[in-house]
Formats: sequence, structure tokens, C-alpha cells
Amino acid sequence: MNYRCVIFDMDGTLADTIDDLTLNINKALEERGFAPAPAEKYLKMQGREIDALVTNALPRGPENPGLVKELAERAIAVYSETPHRLTRVYPGIPELLLELKRKKIKRAALSNKPDRMLNAEIAFLFPPGTFEAAYGARPGIPAKPDPAAVWELLSELDVTPRDTILAGDSGTDIKTALAAGCHALGVSWGYRSVPALKAAGAQRIIHEPRELLELL
Repeated sequence: MNYRCVIFDMDGTLADTIDDLTLNINKALEERGFAPAPAEKYLKMQGREIDALVTNALPRGPENPGLVKELAERAIAVYSETPHRLTRVYPGIPELLLELKRKKIKRAALSNKPDRMLNAEIAFLFPPGTFEAAYGARPGIPAKPDPAAVWELLSELDVTPRDTILAGDSGTDIKTALAAGCHALGVSWGYRSVPALKAAGAQRIIHEPRELLELL
């Protein structure tokens, strides 16, 4: 296939973000008198919307959407105060992105984290022009694995699903790719196992970023 575009998941695919995520949500929890949750609890839900992460971190009890929303908004505010303290780009990713740019392959990022968090993260971690588009969670747009945001990206970039690889470390990313009609590429260096990626239907799994170039 002559792919013209690669859409990357962020957390667990481009960068290891779990420690910052844990720090931000736990600070919001502790400010309201709740015990902090271990990183493992966030890892289980990594790739989901921030409301789901907060819900999973709270003690079991009656649903309280107002509290969840308040804590999620505070976690986002904490992130904006002290962003990217612990986040690290995975080895080989900068070189891969440079090579894709050199080959004139379009590059985008797609995440279920809030849009302003994603774009702030990209601006901090990567040089300007690394990505031609980046979408996080936005009001009125369904989260992954719904393909709506993928199709919006494809329209903006003037490519088709058949032109596009969607790379991610979770079953959510794989399901998103398949629902959108893109090539579903799993990456093994993130937060989910190879068996989980295979079970979700990954069409190929790579173990180092440079392996993606073999598909072009």
C-alpha cells in the first residue's frame, strides 16, 4: 500500500505520560480529601476520557457526575500549571516523525485526553510543524473508538482511510482504526500487551518505531 498519512495515538504511543497523568489527577483528588490512586489504576483506563479516569480513581460509591466533572476540570488546571514534568517521548519517535516528514507523509495525533491538554503537550514535546493536525476530546465529538474524529482528520488532511495508518498501543486505538477503515497498527512499547492488541484485531504489531517505515 502507498500510505500517505499516519495518525498516532499520544499516550503510550508517542510518549510515556502516565506519571504526569497520575500526578495531576491525584492532586485534584487530594485537594478534595480523597486518597491518591496508584499509577496502576490509571494504566487500566489509559486511553479513555479523563472523566472515566477520574471515576475509576474515586472510591466506589453512588455515581456523582458533578464531582467527577469538577475533579476532571481541576486535573486539567493542575496540568496547565505544571505541565510535562514527567512525560517523556519514546526513543525512536522523533527520528520516525522526521523521516515521515521527509517522505511527505502527513502526520496527525488523535487522543481522548482534552484537546487543549493534547495540543499543549505536543507544543512542548515536539518541534513546530511535526504534526499537521492534532485532535483531543472536544464537546460534541464522540471519543475513540468512535471513528468520527478520524474522519474529521482525514477530511482536513485531504486523505482517505485507505491512505492512512492509525497507530496506537491499545485495543481502543485498534478498534478506532478498523471502524474508520484505516490500517490498524499496534505498537508494543506502550501500556497494553501484544495479546490484547491481537485480540482487538491489529493488522500488524511493531516493536520499534522505525518498523513503521516498512509499511510505506
